Amino acid sequence: MQVQPDTVTQTVAVVLANTPAARLVCDGGTVLGRLTEQLTSIPVAVRVVGRAGGDLAEDLREIAVVARAGSAPLAIISGDVVAHTQAIAGLLAYPGRGTGALVGPDGPGPSPVRAEDDRVVAAGNSFHQLVGANATFRGVLQVGAADLRALASVAAELSDLARDDLLGGARDDEAADLLLAGLVRSGVRVAAVPLGRLHAERVAGQEAADAAFGRLGAVDEERARLDAAVKQDDGFFATYAVSTWSRHVVKAAAWLRLTPNGVTGISVGLALMAAIWFSSGTRAAQLAGAVALYLSFVLDCVDGQLARYTRQFSPMGAWLDATFDRVKEYVVYVGLAIGYSGGAVGGLTGPDGIWALAVAAMLLQAVRHMIDFSYAGAVADAAKVGSAYRTPSGTVAVAADGVGLVRLAGRFEKGAVTRWAKRIVVLPIGERMALIAITAAFFNAHVTFVALLVWGGIAALYTLTGRIARSL
Repeated sequence: MQVQPDTVTQTVAVVLANTPAARLVCDGGTVLGRLTEQLTSIPVAVRVVGRAGGDLAEDLREIAVVARAGSAPLAIISGDVVAHTQAIAGLLAYPGRGTGALVGPDGPGPSPVRAEDDRVVAAGNSFHQLVGANATFRGVLQVGAADLRALASVAAELSDLARDDLLGGARDDEAADLLLAGLVRSGVRVAAVPLGRLHAERVAGQEAADAAFGRLGAVDEERARLDAAVKQDDGFFATYAVSTWSRHVVKAAAWLRLTPNGVTGISVGLALMAAIWFSSGTRAAQLAGAVALYLSFVLDCVDGQLARYTRQFSPMGAWLDATFDRVKEYVVYVGLAIGYSGGAVGGLTGPDGIWALAVAAMLLQAVRHMIDFSYAGAVADAAKVGSAYRTPSGTVAVAADGVGLVRLAGRFEKGAVTRWAKRIVVLPIGERMALIAITAAFFNAHVTFVALLVWGGIAALYTLTGRIARSL
């Protein structure tokens, strides 16, 4: 499943070259030169600002101007960062990331942060002291297009404070650190993007830079890039029945120079074959159709993994993927209903009302998708206009019942069993494809449609209840 870009405009990276470490020797060049080459290869548009021993207020003012005029995601990167390319790309190359910061394990350093539930909830620097840090900011910050206005406001305010010498002992090379703290304090949701096995660190001298390059070489970056292409928050069936081995298919597809859209097309072809086999109605054909449907879903996962691995994202690809997911599913419904009818008359709705069940299953899925898409749109609109109601004290007023349900859902996320149960009950596409394949292979289409309606009805009620609670 491919990633929907927030915008087709290329991300812009502002690299802060206001530290002497940016000009340390590296592979015959400099740390700054290596960093700009990495960013170009991702690719993002690079804009270098500042100079060694530069002015913090001036750099912040320039960032405010760029943010105010921009319409694409904007990255702010310290020029002394030594990192794996994939570590930086893990934040900048995936359009769905939005606003986020690259964070690593807790340790000594000037940029402590506290991360909770995969987001940065507090950030420190030489000016802002932080208690209870559990991670460190690694000098790479991306601000999504929706948060550019907030970034411009924070950068302008910090620039004025720096100009008036009101930022205490803040150093000239701490622009990114100050901006992260300012964004978090202003209420912007900043995702904490972990490094995993990869490395990214800021260096202060040649010895530290040499040691950092040594740590980069000790990691198989290509393997890490392949692992990163596999979604970590997928459904149960996709995680354990597909993602455990699909990375091999991704590597083969990349070697064959297949595009994500090409893989989507093959997935559609397999789904059509499954529908044709289902339509014959024989047990052998039902089994063959179930296998074809499973392989179609595997490639439905692989197209997104390939897009992340090769960094080939496009609005057309995301639209094709989402559209053909529905087309494949509904074509399979038709094939199942034809195969079950088997030429029998059975009235207008076929034997055992099979056509009525098929249409009901289609309508239920359409309603469920409508609930999801309309809710996502409402959340995005609310974020743009700041529609949350705030009390005179500045806190958000929320219905008590809604808070209780959301907190209960949050507690479920802390346990492995309950977390997977939550993901399974909503009947995501992986579980739906597995349900169709298994019931069609070992039972019949009547059982398939009844199971889809019962489980899908429970999922719709569960999802709708959760949406209402969060909306309150």
